[in-house]
Amino acid sequence: MGKTYKATGINLKAKPLGEYDRLLTILTPEYGLIRAAAPGSRKHRSSLGGKSELFVVNELLISKGRSLDKIIQVETIESYPGLSQSLGKLTAGQYLAELVLHQALSEQPQEQVFYLLREHLSRLEPLSKEDLKRPNQLLAHLAHGIYHLLALDGIAPQVQMCCATGRPLRPNLIDPEWRICFSIDSGGTVVSPQLASSERSKSPALRHLNTQIDAEQLKLLQALARARLNQEEIESTVSRNWVLVENLLRQYAQYQLGCSIRSAGLIDTYLEMTSLAKI
Repeated sequence: MGKTYKATGINLKAKPLGEYDRLLTILTPEYGLIRAAAPGSRKHRSSLGGKSELFVVNELLISKGRSLDKIIQVETIESYPGLSQSLGKLTAGQYLAELVLHQALSEQPQEQVFYLLREHLSRLEPLSKEDLKRPNQLLAHLAHGIYHLLALDGIAPQVQMCCATGRPLRPNLIDPEWRICFSIDSGGTVVSPQLASSERSKSPALRHLNTQIDAEQLKLLQALARARLNQEEIESTVSRNWVLVENLLRQYAQYQLGCSIRSAGLIDTYLEMTSLAKI
């Protein structure tokens, strides 16, 4: 970079800087994560005010500083105003942004994660009040985004086969007693000892079973690898299954990244508001 440089970026984090400025953390396809001051953006009627809000995508001209870069020119090219229309959508967006902040690198191109994040935000934004009466749509799109971000980083859980045996897994939707185990420390799904007790003694991975899941829940986890989810499948699923899928991915992501996802607490608040947190 020279004394000034151009970048396209989406605002992922903002905090006060001095009396009137904001310090922005911005994801750019060209340079990865950058931190830059938005001078005067907290002043009343500042031209930078709205442009420094969360999830706004800008074309930027930035002045390179010794310790901190400074935004000197901004042109907004996209925003996601629909995300702020409900606690659920805003929190889901913040959840994905928080994952990106833990995953994305600085001073390296991050084009894939930049466009992947924007794609999943664009799927969350148009969800209507009717969509949000049940948590299915929100949790399904959130889980889809989480899985894709983890997959891009090469750390998505293995749900298509048993982590211990390498055998493909096909959920038995006919048998209501069918179960498999989701093991966070083993990297995903492992054969249940009830279904393959002879293999348990052969594999240390099977000594660390975390959560038993049924065929419908495994089916949802396997569907997350698709480019798009089936809308009919989302709505026809029992809501508690989407709650469980999000919770499993949350625990798995926190384990893999070695950090807590603070925005996840607000997802729990959203679930409590829809009376589904303890289903």
